Amino acid sequence: RFGIKAQYKQLWVRNLKLSDAGIYTCEYGSHKVHTSLHIFKLMINLNGSFLQNEVPELTLMQNSSGPLPDLRITLFDSNNNRVTPELQNKSSQKYTVNLKKLEAMDSGTWLCQVHSDSPRIDQNIPFAVKVLGFQNPDLERKYATVDSTVILSWHLNSQKIKWKEDFTGWLNWKQQESASPHELLDFNVTAQGQLHETIKSSNFLFEIPERKPESTIELKLPKVHFNHSGQYQCQLEYQGRHAQSNIELVVMKVSAKPVGPLSRGANMTLTCQVSGPLQPSAYLRWERVNGTKMDIKNSKQHEVKLEVNISAAGLWSCHLIENSDRKISLHYHVEEAAVWTNYVIIGASVGGSLLVFALGCLCISSGTRWHRRRQRAKRMAQARQYLLENKTCQCQQ
Repeated sequence: RFGIKAQYKQLWVRNLKLSDAGIYTCEYGSHKVHTSLHIFKLMINLNGSFLQNEVPELTLMQNSSGPLPDLRITLFDSNNNRVTPELQNKSSQKYTVNLKKLEAMDSGTWLCQVHSDSPRIDQNIPFAVKVLGFQNPDLERKYATVDSTVILSWHLNSQKIKWKEDFTGWLNWKQQESASPHELLDFNVTAQGQLHETIKSSNFLFEIPERKPESTIELKLPKVHFNHSGQYQCQLEYQGRHAQSNIELVVMKVSAKPVGPLSRGANMTLTCQVSGPLQPSAYLRWERVNGTKMDIKNSKQHEVKLEVNISAAGLWSCHLIENSDRKISLHYHVEEAAVWTNYVIIGASVGGSLLVFALGCLCISSGTRWHRRRQRAKRMAQARQYLLENKTCQCQQ
């Protein structure tokens, strides 16, 4: 590992080790020159290859011929942002620190700056960090209306960071947090970055789009149902370690009772409902398009169902609003019943009333006749009984 360039009076040492630290002396005739070599060794666990949300451990060791100085360490991430580590262990020879939880965007070259006042040391030590994971946030919320088409996407960063190892993964769905997960598909990614997917469920109506960005897991629901809501969890596995990203799908539906045109003077109840809990800053709103402030109704906090009683026809809209931003809207057109329809309804009502009145009169008349017949029969029976008891015989000449 040692080489000498005599013409330049230089000593080359390759692949330095901590044990190479010490005092090196150059002798030329009666002249002697001493040089002290101070060596640092920076180590990072897992060879710098992590999954998102893992916490790397950084170890800095030093060695020299004299007393070891007290070092000050400053760390910068791949975006040149200063990182404040938690100091785990410190001795004169060894510094061990834990860094923050990593995200996919943290991949790149980090920098460790080493400082000392005595002796004077200012050393920059770069080190590489690769974070395999999803470019999505850990939890993403997506909104859809019933019967619409929605595509859920998870973007892997394996090609961006040039990940040279195979890894696998799968996609699960569960409608509620406490429910058992339902596996929809699994996938594997080769060292060359090729993605292969296999559908595991035949009961869930979904598709895998043919055209999509590279290293992207996509799930297409061509016609969303209300019970398609819930949490979709994409998980990858590498060497027994796991990383995941969740998309929560919230579905909205509207309905009317009674269904059909709205007659003049009648009322109708419109119902707007979402499938899952809302954020504290989110609420539902019913309003009539081109209506007045009297046609607006907002839900209370945490309400997932909003009803409004209306007497005016037109286009009504239900909005899901979060932080003053309309996330999704669904419209319901209330038709006004035709004039002749109103007359038919009024006529039917009047005719129905007359029919009820006539039936009532008929029942009263029938009851009266039945009562009279019963009284007459009762009197005749009493008379026969009287004649039998007195054994009276009447004759006529």
